[in-house]
Amino acid sequence: MAIPIAVLDCDLLLYGRGHRTLDRFKLEDVTDEYLVSTYGFPRQFICYLVDLLGATLSRPTQRSRAISPETQILAALGFYTSGSFQTRMGDAIGISQASMSRCVANVTEALVERASQFIHFPEDEATVQTLKDDFYGLAGMPGVLGVVDCTHVAIKAPNAEDLSYVNRKGLHSLNCLMVCDSRGVLLSAETHWPGSLPDCTVLEQAALTSQFETELHKDGWLLGDSSFLLRTWLMTPLHIPETPAEYRYNMAHSATHNVIERTFRTIRSRFRCLDGSKGTLQYSPEKSSHIILACCVLHNISLEHGLDVWSSPATGHMEQPEEEYEQMESVDSEACRVRQELLLTHFS
Repeated sequence: MAIPIAVLDCDLLLYGRGHRTLDRFKLEDVTDEYLVSTYGFPRQFICYLVDLLGATLSRPTQRSRAISPETQILAALGFYTSGSFQTRMGDAIGISQASMSRCVANVTEALVERASQFIHFPEDEATVQTLKDDFYGLAGMPGVLGVVDCTHVAIKAPNAEDLSYVNRKGLHSLNCLMVCDSRGVLLSAETHWPGSLPDCTVLEQAALTSQFETELHKDGWLLGDSSFLLRTWLMTPLHIPETPAEYRYNMAHSATHNVIERTFRTIRSRFRCLDGSKGTLQYSPEKSSHIILACCVLHNISLEHGLDVWSSPATGHMEQPEEEYEQMESVDSEACRVRQELLLTHFS
């Protein structure tokens, strides 16, 4: 019986069944050191991802069903952590660049489907209180539910040359709004905003704002820098501190807010596809947004597995150029009252 050509993977056509591919590659045949150096993660973590995503990646409707879930995951991890589809990566795993690209797309979508499972604010009171206590332990700032900031990730110019993606540096980018806890675990990640939007506008339009203004935690707040407007649920630094209490507040705010900057550095260090060292993400804004979100999901999973890279020295190109911003002044009298009460109660 003839086999329909549609069910064959292109690598089978290119190389034949005798070609060595990752479907024949066994994780137990190589060391953790090899896996970490090539794919960025140890065996236990990779096996967890195979268990988590295997059923999705084996769906018969996908074009790459001839490639095993394990192969797809290793190919995607290789891209996320190296930022490259270089020939040596394809040679190492025995598949073509075209198949590498499809593997990245499949794994990315599988991770994005699970974003809400791994990126969310805690809901039970005990976990929320632990969250606040952990933040308080950093610099004495009470009531903190998370620290929020934006970071830009460079992308290629969209086909339509949409100027909304050109940031103030003249580069095409996505402006990503994220919130993390005191350990760098992401509690919220919105990765789709055009790079031309200032941070304050991104927050104003974000689902995060609706979440906090309509339903979340009336007895706590996020910390944001001066690119955001002061709100009852978002404490920002004082523009010109004058009293000792105001200086103490700003110092505690800065020391606590610094966690999000360390988190951004960690994500760029682990997922070099985002750091710009290999050039911009060569995808549409929508696909680039999904790749960033997939890396955010992997970041949280890696922290769950104890893979903390904060203590690891960074090498190579790391930082994307960040946007300059103007100091924002709030006209929300209730928000000003909340911050003043915080100053009097905890920093006077």
